[in-house]
Amino acid sequence: MNAKAERKERSHETILQSASRLLRERGIAGARVADVMMGAGLTVGGFYAHFGSKEELIDETLRRTGAALRQHLFGRVDEKPAADRVVVILKRYLSARNRDEFLRGCPLPAVMSEVGTTAPQHRDALRVEIEAMASGIEEHLPPHALPRRYLALGLVALMTGGLSLARAFRGTEMSDEVLKACRALGAFAARGGADDAAIARAPSASRASHEGGELE
Repeated sequence: MNAKAERKERSHETILQSASRLLRERGIAGARVADVMMGAGLTVGGFYAHFGSKEELIDETLRRTGAALRQHLFGRVDEKPAADRVVVILKRYLSARNRDEFLRGCPLPAVMSEVGTTAPQHRDALRVEIEAMASGIEEHLPPHALPRRYLALGLVALMTGGLSLARAFRGTEMSDEVLKACRALGAFAARGGADDAAIARAPSASRASHEGGELE
């Protein structure tokens, strides 16, 4: 790769990093091209050397952040006992850290409502990320009376909805309760309600924060 191509690749990466931050902070409408390029330290005129449109930028950003999210959720989870893997995934996602450090956490709560209302052009990109997240969970589900896909999609809805609600009440006791309740309900559903003792021992939001991590 020559020097010009390397510079372009570095600029492309910087633009995506800036877009990821703004998407989490302001949503799709708030991630304006001018602000993305300013955050990247580049001129607006250079944008179209990398992307054909803002829509293309947002879709690539969703793919990038989605891949980082899945790496965080599913990384080394195979090393855990099979019966505990979904609980580990729930703890990683529904953590105080993922709630509080939203500029480096999951972006999905910031964009889902917009895709359903003002930004339907990103529906396919969001669907791919939700499908991938559900498929990853489905692989680790224990035997269950419900169809595995239904249960996996239900857990994704619980996780993203629960995180969104916890962020809305961030700094309050209710926010911590939402995280704990969603982890407990998710574990109960994944295990078919068979392990009440494990649910009763569900870790507090502060303890679960240690399961959190940064996403790109």
